[in-house]
Amino acid sequence: MSLQEPPVNKPQFSSIPEAVSQTLEDGSIAALATVVSVGPGETASVGAKLLTRETGISGATFGSLGSEDLDRAVARQAARFLESKEATRTFRVKDFEPALTEWGEAQILFERIQAEPRVVICGAGHVGASLAKLASLMGYHATLIDDRAEFVTRDRFPEGHIELVIAQTWAESVQTAVENGSGVSVAIVTRGHSEDEQCLRAVIALDVDYVGLIGSKRRTNIVLHRLRESGADEHRLARVHAPVGLDIGAVTPEEVALAIMAEIVAVRRGGKGGSLSEWRRESK
Repeated sequence: MSLQEPPVNKPQFSSIPEAVSQTLEDGSIAALATVVSVGPGETASVGAKLLTRETGISGATFGSLGSEDLDRAVARQAARFLESKEATRTFRVKDFEPALTEWGEAQILFERIQAEPRVVICGAGHVGASLAKLASLMGYHATLIDDRAEFVTRDRFPEGHIELVIAQTWAESVQTAVENGSGVSVAIVTRGHSEDEQCLRAVIALDVDYVGLIGSKRRTNIVLHRLRESGADEHRLARVHAPVGLDIGAVTPEEVALAIMAEIVAVRRGGKGGSLSEWRRESK
């Protein structure tokens, strides 16, 4: 996301709730900034709100905190906040814009506005099935795709909130499920090289948040090499998590699903994937 000066207060919405709803409907991302406290003599109004959508969107901000200078400073900070992948955080104005001394003690709450995260799973075998159930349990909208109709029946997945798709063609089904890619993680866990390759070809040019490919180093390298030879963008290939998942020594399908979801969460939240207790051992 660019930190260029965002346009301020282009009122294409009638209210903040409408702006939030449209952001979620668009599948885009925004930061909602709210004044939660002010210092003595400061004129910003507690409760005032400014919504900053991703730059590049017409009318990137809506609302006002009571000052154009403050709005611009908060919009710039909102762009940095969105890059951090944090869900919420409170800043004092003096921490990000020291020059605005008249509002220096004001505290601004930043909240990330984004539709519920989605996981598109290619392959409904043991790992794919376990992954869909775990993702759903964790609050993700899970879409499970397979070209074998008997693998994506409601009998196997009585949980009505897991979307089941019978693929006539892998490419079309994956692209339809991914939509614009915002907030979407794709896990490719099919039964073979050919299916893996079809799915990866379908998603490699899309702007998804995450794409992972199951298999050994040898198997995943074969698929990546085939895409490279056919002209796939090297930068996009480098973003593929292959083999998929964090190294937790997973063996069972459920453990593999856990390793995959752990990596998806780490990418979404900006986590490093290491042990939280590592600092204790390093300090000795």
